[in-house]
Amino acid sequence: MIVVAGSASRKIAHGICEVLSCDLANVEIKRFPDGEAYVRIDDDLSGEDVIVVQTTYPDENIVELFLIHDAVREFKLNSMITVAPYFGYGRQDKKFKDGEAVSARAMARHIEMDADAFITVDVHSPEALSYFSIKANNTTAMGVIGEYLTSLREMPEMVIAPDDGAIERAKIVAEKLDADWDYMEKVRIDGENVEIFPKNVDVEGKVVVVVDDIISTGGTMAKAGEILKAFGAKKVYSACTHGIFAKNALERLRNVFDVVLSTDTIERSTSLISAARPIATAIKNALG
Repeated sequence: MIVVAGSASRKIAHGICEVLSCDLANVEIKRFPDGEAYVRIDDDLSGEDVIVVQTTYPDENIVELFLIHDAVREFKLNSMITVAPYFGYGRQDKKFKDGEAVSARAMARHIEMDADAFITVDVHSPEALSYFSIKANNTTAMGVIGEYLTSLREMPEMVIAPDDGAIERAKIVAEKLDADWDYMEKVRIDGENVEIFPKNVDVEGKVVVVVDDIISTGGTMAKAGEILKAFGAKKVYSACTHGIFAKNALERLRNVFDVVLSTDTIERSTSLISAARPIATAIKNALG
């Protein structure tokens, strides 16, 4: 087994290699003056089970992934598993208007042209994986998020899901913390604005963490944090798997939360938690 890392996922690829006790291939990736990518594999991958690791966000990393696929397929492999720690374009899994692209379907079609199996982490819509004809698996980083939170000096006593769609994630984190959990009610107004309806959650004097799969603009998370502080929470943390942090989202969150955390599925300054271990487990399962 050998891991081939794209430029967007080098940190997590190193972590996966450590867990699996396997090698990281030497890969040359560079950009030409016009922005186009160049990819060359500098190791012999013949006969190997190859694990390609590349987040498909932002757009240039998608093209890079396909070039990595092409370079890897130059060798006579045993198998190739593609790991997209964050599955960019996986959020739209259905058509809303006639004539529009279904981005999750388009991504699946292109990835499975070369990959024998696909793995991602905390996909926003599990239905997105139904477009793959190859084996596609979604694993979760909520367990490692919970474990990291137990190491903090002031460990959260309550886990909050910002809406009912994140309840199962909150339950996993709460189990690791041996803490209570609850959720808020949310109505999305548009792509950047949400309306959150506070519930009668008992957080007064407590350290609370709000958990979700993705933070994009930060609107949902920031509103939740503001409400919890208004309810008397002692401290409020934010934790997610995928820290997109579009525009000024990170600054917005840091104005509300005492701690902002994310994993290394997208490499950020907040990536203090690694999703390498659950990915490694999924790889072992995929290889049988």
